[in-house]
Amino acid sequence: MIVNMSDAATEQQIDHVIQRIREAGFQPHVTRGTERTIVAAVGSGGRRHEIEALSVAPGVDNVVAIAQPFKLVSWQTRPQPTIVDVAGVRIGGPDVVVIAGPCSVESREQLLETAQGVKRAGAAMLRGGAYKPRTSPYEFQGLGIEALKILREARELTGLPVVTEVMSTEDVDLICEYADMLQVGARNMQNFALLRRLATVKKPILLKRGPSATVKEWLLAAEYLLSGGNDQVALCERGIKTFETGTRNTFDLSAVALAKELSHLPVVADPSHGTGKQSLIGAVSRAAIAVGADAIIVEVHRCPERALSDGPQSLDLPQFERVMRGLSQPLRPVLGSRPGQACT
Repeated sequence: MIVNMSDAATEQQIDHVIQRIREAGFQPHVTRGTERTIVAAVGSGGRRHEIEALSVAPGVDNVVAIAQPFKLVSWQTRPQPTIVDVAGVRIGGPDVVVIAGPCSVESREQLLETAQGVKRAGAAMLRGGAYKPRTSPYEFQGLGIEALKILREARELTGLPVVTEVMSTEDVDLICEYADMLQVGARNMQNFALLRRLATVKKPILLKRGPSATVKEWLLAAEYLLSGGNDQVALCERGIKTFETGTRNTFDLSAVALAKELSHLPVVADPSHGTGKQSLIGAVSRAAIAVGADAIIVEVHRCPERALSDGPQSLDLPQFERVMRGLSQPLRPVLGSRPGQACT
């Protein structure tokens, strides 16, 4: 249930509603807008009729039911788009953010050269894997803490905020010391223990969609983060499994638009994993922006043929520069979309 406070509601009246929601057995979540305040009553097993009765409480405009199973992620509880702030880089604002870097940190020289190259080309953030979940146990698994130290050095050198993947609850505190944003990989989208732990940290989260997850399941995974107290969450579409064999995954453009329609959270597009092909990254990036993506995350390696992971889908630095030039075209004004909303 959502309690919409009137624009003239006092702090005392808002506090009264918050207290009554707790007494009814629900958890209150407060969103303060420029004109009015919304208090969401979230949870199960509470006394719903007591929330409905708040419609006559002083300072309350009305009480409405939340239509979606994902409560805090939906537009009903937050009518303004969420801006995710990653060390000063704002994902979800009027500008499209580009995140770039190698799939895996392989060496200090490799990462620093790549970081400087993507910075020159216009990237706003640096990505790089320290711990790599691989299909085969015999493939490169990442450099671990050594990679985290190299990522921190690259951030100090370039000023680019760093996003890297966290795979287990045991690694959360360590990675928080080095990274500006923590990524939940596709395989961990429904690792609920990890989501609950990340809900308690004061770091932005990049939540990738699972390869077989519906949009509803993806948004409910985000709900774990918000309900636990972390509202700095960006969704990431990275392709799903279908019958298609010409690409690594099937990049779901409609999911980008649907997520923007259903949720106030910003959406990041990952055309590298979504296609698995260098040649398609530029076109799919532009298409994702056209349907409302707030950011693009791209794999870039100084020499893709020597990459220890994901070489076929990694751009070299000249290729990345060409993709960036293509993204500089004013797609949104041409198509008539507004920042933070999908084209219609």
